Amino acid sequence: MKSICVFCGSSMGAKPAYREAAVATGAAIARSGRRLVYGGAKVGLMGAVADGALAAGGEVIGVLPLSLQEKELAHAGLSELHIVASMHERKAMMADFSDGFIALPGGAGTLEELFEIWTWGQLGYHRKPCGFLNVDGFYDGLLDFLDLQRDEEFVKPVMRDMVLVANDPAELLARFERYEPPATPKWIKRDET
Repeated sequence: MKSICVFCGSSMGAKPAYREAAVATGAAIARSGRRLVYGGAKVGLMGAVADGALAAGGEVIGVLPLSLQEKELAHAGLSELHIVASMHERKAMMADFSDGFIALPGGAGTLEELFEIWTWGQLGYHRKPCGFLNVDGFYDGLLDFLDLQRDEEFVKPVMRDMVLVANDPAELLARFERYEPPATPKWIKRDET
């Protein structure tokens, strides 16, 4: 596992704990000898996670759509910055560069990015771990909903268990190291329709 992708907010959020967790996550990735892959911006938690990794001596790869670079959101101090044409191209490149995926607090884009990666894993397109860093209980309500999906039999338990959760970045990285992708296919059987 050489590279970890972090999805997170382009704002700092309401609590100082969110920024602190972003910096700590970037630093933990760098200290583990891995490179950080993220959305390439200098703003919000995105900038904080990059700054945390860079301050700890880590390599940071950003992937930013041209439209956002033109708004002067690009982080100037990255190891590499890839400018792409679209959000779709951004997500595909980030996925290709990464061996695991962490969602820090964020908005709709953060959720969409992690859910797409989780879905790709369910479909067998990759065997990489993904998970939430649950800072100050930020994801508690969402995690309860994911459990409800499992309990109501819209998500198989083995697929629900693919989404790892921790409160500490080093703990989440350690769980990534132990991750075993499910052998059970997502596909429903004909009698389950």
